[in-house]
Amino acid sequence: MSGGKWGDLAPRVLSAVVMLAVGAAAIWAGGLWFKLLVIVAVAAMVWELARMTEAPGSVPALWLGGLGALAMTGIAFIPGFGKLALVLLPAIIGTFRPRRDAGVFAAYAIVILLTGLGLVVLREGFGLLVILWIVAVVVVSDVAGYFAGRILGGPKFWPAVSPKKTWSGTVAGWVGAALVGWAFHAAGHGGAGLVWLSPLVAFAGQLGDIAESAIKRRAGVKDSSNLIPGHGGVMDRFDALAFAVVAVLVLVNLVSVPVIGG
Repeated sequence: MSGGKWGDLAPRVLSAVVMLAVGAAAIWAGGLWFKLLVIVAVAAMVWELARMTEAPGSVPALWLGGLGALAMTGIAFIPGFGKLALVLLPAIIGTFRPRRDAGVFAAYAIVILLTGLGLVVLREGFGLLVILWIVAVVVVSDVAGYFAGRILGGPKFWPAVSPKKTWSGTVAGWVGAALVGWAFHAAGHGGAGLVWLSPLVAFAGQLGDIAESAIKRRAGVKDSSNLIPGHGGVMDRFDALAFAVVAVLVLVNLVSVPVIGG
């Protein structure tokens, strides 16, 4: 397993274990620790996005990463109105001066800040189990897709944008997500609707992975950064979670998500 198609497995697994441990502790604790983790993740993702879309004269990526942290801090800790303006702030400032793919930067920067907003709103308003369900859906669908894609192979899902993603891995991700929904329902933590809702959330996450792959291809880079061994950057690891969280944030405002709070 030291090379070939499994060559990245060891650092990938080790980094995943560390991320899961830190993430699980913050999710369980909630409150300040969870918000701090969200702020750090949002800042890192805005910084990575800004680096990939930099052009001569652009607002520096480090400044935009700091602005992302500042905006997310306001979203997380300042009650009342103004959250929408904070969500838009990095996108507006980042495109104030010339930037390559300015529209892409603005759109994805908004997604990143909405992800942070969604995580805080869902954790505080709906409880621990909703966050655990989203994370479980994203992780299980990703792991199922990773192994199925490498073992089964087959036709590519969207080769022009994400050449490594296969239909076998995509469908395996949906199946894994459905099993997560069934497991939560069987454990008494949600209604039977989770069985069909979970694959929808997984699909949103897969679209997030594809969207980030498209950004990287346009930027001509393999990874968004090298912050996480075996995974590349924070965007590389949390692109799926970002779209999944935004999808759930929309869903909770449209339908009753059948997960018991806690």
